[in-house]
Amino acid sequence: MSGHSKWASIKHKKAAVDAQRGKMFSKLIREITVAVRSGGGANTEINSRLRMVLDKAKGCNMPADNIKRAIQRGTGELPGMIVEEITYEGYGPGGVAMLVETMTDNKNRTTSEMRRIFSRGGGNMGESGCVAWMFGKKGCLSIDKNEIGEDELLEMVMEAGAEDLKSESDVYEIITQPQDFEVVKDTILKKGLKLKFDEISMIPQNYIKVDASTGRTVLNLIESLEENEDVQNVYTNADIPDEVMQELR
Repeated sequence: MSGHSKWASIKHKKAAVDAQRGKMFSKLIREITVAVRSGGGANTEINSRLRMVLDKAKGCNMPADNIKRAIQRGTGELPGMIVEEITYEGYGPGGVAMLVETMTDNKNRTTSEMRRIFSRGGGNMGESGCVAWMFGKKGCLSIDKNEIGEDELLEMVMEAGAEDLKSESDVYEIITQPQDFEVVKDTILKKGLKLKFDEISMIPQNYIKVDASTGRTVLNLIESLEENEDVQNVYTNADIPDEVMQELR
């Protein structure tokens, strides 16, 4: 999994499938509600977290009524559960590091479920801080190479505040600090370019190479974690062989 773009593109394809089943909607509802409560209200001009979540919701074709109700739960106009954000850390097959971001209304239930899923998936849940230091929060955007030349894109995004630009097999991957993410994104979109994906993620500082068999086991564990309704995001530093990643397409 050289670079972030390979796994992120797979994640977005999986998200589209999840959205068709309605699974993504329930997770987005929680994310919108929490974004409103923690980000200073429903005004997207000042609540950048909510603005990004709403972009994601619209990209998944989430009905406007669902979005409205989620916002109203966040503002208190509608009754709703108290949701807590908890990040779990652990190790997957082959000793790869894993971060699991959750939103839950029952910490004890979620902690028990995470421990069970890690154990059944060939990993083990660790203490807080055991692997978080291996990851950094970054903005990540991806553009198909046929959209623009590398030199032109490099000059554009660096002037907008990007941290790095990487050339992957068929895309350019742009890395930013979280606070510069939206400025860089807006600069790209104003040029009429289409983004393959854009998100703020926990990106590993280094990757651990695994063989095909271990890679499949890691992906199975990730899928099991993502099936849990409390799980929002799963991150790993596993460098999974291309042929295994292709099986997910």
